[in-house]
Amino acid sequence: MRLRSIPGAVPRLLAAGLAGAPLAALAATPAFNGADTAWMLISTVLVLLMTVPGIMLFYSGMLRAKNGLSIIAHTIAATAVITVCWAMVGYSIAFTSGGTPYVGGLGRVFAEGLVGKGVGAHPSAPTIPESVFFLFQLSFAIITFALILGATAERMRMGITLVFAALWSVLIYAPVAHWIWHPTGWLAQMGHMDFAGGTVVHIASGVSGLAAAVVLGPRRGFGKEPMVPHNLLITVLGAGLLWAGWFGFNAGSAFEASTRAAGALLATQVAACAGAMLWGFCEFMRRGQWSVLGSMTGAIAGLIAVTPASGFVGVSGALAIGSIAGIVCFFAVVGFKSATGIDDSLDVFALHGVGGMVGTLLTPVFATAAVAPVTATVVTNGIGALAVMAYAGVGTWLLLRLIGLVVPLRVDAEEEKVGLDIAQHGEMLAPNA
Repeated sequence: MRLRSIPGAVPRLLAAGLAGAPLAALAATPAFNGADTAWMLISTVLVLLMTVPGIMLFYSGMLRAKNGLSIIAHTIAATAVITVCWAMVGYSIAFTSGGTPYVGGLGRVFAEGLVGKGVGAHPSAPTIPESVFFLFQLSFAIITFALILGATAERMRMGITLVFAALWSVLIYAPVAHWIWHPTGWLAQMGHMDFAGGTVVHIASGVSGLAAAVVLGPRRGFGKEPMVPHNLLITVLGAGLLWAGWFGFNAGSAFEASTRAAGALLATQVAACAGAMLWGFCEFMRRGQWSVLGSMTGAIAGLIAVTPASGFVGVSGALAIGSIAGIVCFFAVVGFKSATGIDDSLDVFALHGVGGMVGTLLTPVFATAAVAPVTATVVTNGIGALAVMAYAGVGTWLLLRLIGLVVPLRVDAEEEKVGLDIAQHGEMLAPNA
């Protein structure tokens, strides 16, 4: 827990004591910092905008027109069900004590104690109300699952997304968040360094997306017919919202309006631009062109990789991490599908899984004690990355296999041919789409 002096706290206590108020009771009340609280409220909105509408637009534009609305519908549905599950039990499992190093307790079931005048603070964020911490972490739970939907796009049924989102957020995401982001988690106690979600968010979603793509099988016509983006302008707009929202994602993970938050924001911008430049360079060397989609995807790769490191590195570290991610993720995206035959529709694993691994392993390499304590080595972070990969990958595979024993996971051949927009939602982007 970070302990900081709160300006004016002592004068307020003395004045209250002279007025007859019990000093002991006032001292037990958290002294929230208004600037920190305001910054975290803003950061929460920024992270939520990354999903609604950032991910929606980014993914929708890259799909065929007949499925452009379906990914939006699935994302809205997942956002709704995860919010309810987070309030009911997910937050408690992830961020309370009283459980084990692997899963939290039940002290915050149905968000108990988070509303009203008696709301306290979470140990990880002592200067803001715990209700704000709850909301900020909810926005992370939402976008982590939303990323997975890119791997199952154009073939998974809407009802399956609802059930999968509920089970995955509680059984996969919440325990992983506890391992790394709660002080009593087993990886936290080992010193695993993940400032804003390189392991918890990107490795977990990337590997889960890969497992989901394997279970569902490829789209009909995969590898035989073109499946090109229907509207890159929409994709670029979505990517721009992701880029802007990432400042709340990374800098907000400081849980305070401070120099560390400012440093994380700076590192985020530097890595994004380095990733965009190196991806574009690789693309130009490979085919003599520098595409708009490639530039934005490279920026996303840099943002993914710097996520775990943003609160631990300086500008030079961010530049190195973003550059390496731009190169590695470029070759992963270009070669993964052809090498494996796995139809990860929007390259969730090649971008988020690989980028998250790059950032997770490089965080201890470029972390500097001038920013924050360096508590891990490459080995430490590697153990955490492998543990999350195994748990999320196997867990996702089992969840979908079990759901598939009860109901079909994907739409039938005719619905897939017509497109999910019409077949599942009765809507279309354009009459001739």
